[in-house]
Amino acid sequence: MAATPDQRQLQLIKSALFLLCLLPLGRLLWAAYSNDFGANPVEFVQRWTGTWTFNMLLLTLCVTPLRVLTKLHWLLRLRRMLGLFCFFYATLHFLSFIGFDHDFVVSDIARDVLKRPFVTVGFAAFVLLIPLAATSNQWAIRKLGGRKWQELHRTIYLISLLAAVHYFWLVKVTALLWPLAYSAALAVLLGWRVREWRRKAIPVPQFPSAKPLKFFKQKPE
Repeated sequence: MAATPDQRQLQLIKSALFLLCLLPLGRLLWAAYSNDFGANPVEFVQRWTGTWTFNMLLLTLCVTPLRVLTKLHWLLRLRRMLGLFCFFYATLHFLSFIGFDHDFVVSDIARDVLKRPFVTVGFAAFVLLIPLAATSNQWAIRKLGGRKWQELHRTIYLISLLAAVHYFWLVKVTALLWPLAYSAALAVLLGWRVREWRRKAIPVPQFPSAKPLKFFKQKPE
């Protein structure tokens, strides 16, 4: 049986993970402090935040397969933090887009969202992330109920597909290596889930001699 950390150990693991998830933000802040953004600061910030949004998304999707394969069920208690960091970097990515590219002018933002397909797809993915982040707490689970909460959070699969499409449309044809790598990783994670759903959906064997149960209002004579 796999070892399960106690409360103190789990808190240490969460604290370490929290600090690790802040490292991309630290790199961004250091670049701002040292003026190390390269030739195109706007592109650096947008690519950096977008890449780490996708990284956090993939790490979040990795938790369930790792739990099943390793039997370390306590890994599920790390998934919420990873998901919230995914939303955090997605928010930074979105703010860099509407701030640097459009100076927060709503009409310009709306025009760009409707005009350019890769922006439309990215915007849709970000909007779908908002309710997931807003309901990543125990109060929301109790309020919605476990089944509705799970159905809502399954939209993470649609979000991941939109993120992959956004990445493909964003880059030039000569720079498709990284989008392909991310899409391959996503395909493996989603493919594993499809296989598990099919395995669990195997129907119960039917026997020719089986008969349906009958219930009587009164005891038969």
